[in-house]
Amino acid sequence: MAGQITQLLLLALVAAAWGAPPKTPQARKDLLNVCMNAKHHKPKPGPEEELYGQCSPWRKNSCCSVNTSLEAHKDISYLYRFNWDHCGKMEPSCKRHFIQDTCLYECSPNLGPWIQEVNQSWRKERILNVPLCKEDCESWWNDCRTSYTCKSNWHKGWNWTSGYNQCPVKAACHRFDFYFPTPADLCNEIWSHSFKVSNYGRGSGRCIQMWFDSNQGNPNEEVARFYAAETKNDVPPPQGIGSFLLDLTQMLQLWLRS
Repeated sequence: MAGQITQLLLLALVAAAWGAPPKTPQARKDLLNVCMNAKHHKPKPGPEEELYGQCSPWRKNSCCSVNTSLEAHKDISYLYRFNWDHCGKMEPSCKRHFIQDTCLYECSPNLGPWIQEVNQSWRKERILNVPLCKEDCESWWNDCRTSYTCKSNWHKGWNWTSGYNQCPVKAACHRFDFYFPTPADLCNEIWSHSFKVSNYGRGSGRCIQMWFDSNQGNPNEEVARFYAAETKNDVPPPQGIGSFLLDLTQMLQLWLRS
């Protein structure tokens, strides 16, 4: 009896050690200062002193090229052939947010904690649930609420027969606040949950700013470090190890009662 209990205890110790997160995980390095494996991203971030317009905050360290930054400011550019004016002319104050959104996506090396693998023809990775600062989301919605669109998810469902996106048949044009009644609806839904509006504000170190004054440094670096550390401490045990430990515990209890 004692020998059998000892064997079970040894198995439990081995399983617990197996299920514990590694003390020096290598994955954490890959979450910081990285570029997505996507359509126009550079393989590695680096200086791009001539970045244009709304992309300029990333001049010191960027995942986008100068040409990408130029194209991000054009209507129906070669980047994605996307037509912002699919329901009439978009207000300039609204379009500015979409240009900043494009620059963040293309240029930022601080989105590592939210990069996910995808099986898509035009990219191998995407971002998911990036915690966007609440002021950025509210400003985006307020400046766009009187512009018009015909869809609440801009990632899919367009008519591309003309070579650029057009509204699908029977999709009516309405003001943004029809399709996006709240700021959270806009920020969370428009790009299939690429963003998730945060309860934190700009300067908190807990949310990503869509745009910033590079003369004051890049606040998103601190945010990426915080969430990368969280990810490091949230490593799940190997598949099936939880149920194995539970079964082992129950077996030990039965042995001790017998």
